[in-house]
Amino acid sequence: MKTAIVHYWLVNMRGGEKMLEALLEIYPDADIYTHVYKPSSVSGLIKNRRIFTSRINRLPFAGKLYPLYMPLMPNALLDFNLQDYDLVISSEAGPAKGVIPNPYAYHICYCHSPMRYLWDMYHEYFRETNPLVRFFMKRLIPSLRVWDVTSSNLVDRFITNSNYVAKRILRIYNRKAEVVYGPAPIEPYLNIERKKDDYYLFFGQLAGYKRADIAIEACIKSGKKLVVAGASSNKKIIKKYSKNSLITFAGRVSNEKAASLFSGARALLFPGIEDLGLVPIEAQAAGCPVIAFRCGGVLDTVLENITGIFFDEQTPSSLCDAIDRFENMEKEGVFSNREIFSEHVKQFSPSVFKERVKRIIAERKRI
Repeated sequence: MKTAIVHYWLVNMRGGEKMLEALLEIYPDADIYTHVYKPSSVSGLIKNRRIFTSRINRLPFAGKLYPLYMPLMPNALLDFNLQDYDLVISSEAGPAKGVIPNPYAYHICYCHSPMRYLWDMYHEYFRETNPLVRFFMKRLIPSLRVWDVTSSNLVDRFITNSNYVAKRILRIYNRKAEVVYGPAPIEPYLNIERKKDDYYLFFGQLAGYKRADIAIEACIKSGKKLVVAGASSNKKIIKKYSKNSLITFAGRVSNEKAASLFSGARALLFPGIEDLGLVPIEAQAAGCPVIAFRCGGVLDTVLENITGIFFDEQTPSSLCDAIDRFENMEKEGVFSNREIFSEHVKQFSPSVFKERVKRIIAERKRI
């Protein structure tokens, strides 16, 4: 079965690209189609495949300015001739699902998220952009939304990463989506020794929607130590809190250092909203409980009062209350059974992901 995988862009190695790697292990002869491709920014597994790019890749500084070219991407998908493929898998978080396979091909869309800058996170994405970008985007967004909904009709079957995203797909596209978790890289964390220390952990980029500010303010208010790990271009938040003795900014860390931080943290603080969120899964694989805002993918990935707890308001005060509640439960040994953590996260593993995708393809063959 000749297979094409259409991935929105290849400019880094994040959750979407890890999913792409898993698909390439299922279909080692698959060709890749994408808008923008930076060979230096992707893994060898991806680089060693045949990769075709749209006209967007030829635009000035496409590897850096690709978000500004997003309005051109729906039309650029027409550059891809997929008529020879039996199976087309579109990986959607930017424009990808609007390709046109041949009439007999099976088109599956793995939708990481309906494009957030078109829908529920429009204001967050464009609040801090320059006025010229906002001027044009306000005029382009309505037509892009029409295209986004219309192109969903080109998909035979939707799959997605969480029930949170499945509900958004139903609301925006009026299409049902099957939830296929992962693939989360849990293996490096399952066998590390839990060496709990006296600090909490925030792990991730200091992007606004991840709400590192809530974790920081809550720890300052409650007198708890917090390690903030992850790359950041947000100099304001670092400047504001770097002199506080309770807060340590670790910056970008290696995989080995990440494992050590998960091993030592009393709990991971997760105050943002993610479609799935790999970090809470990785933390639990290392035996580290999660204190998360009750919204998004964590409702699928965290077992309440077993591998973590939730707080109900996205505020430092609500998180402070959750930390107090967590510490009382911690004293009672609620989160001390490592085996429960390990068994829970196995459902998010790459192997389970691949088996579920293969089952979906096999179901098509039986029709």
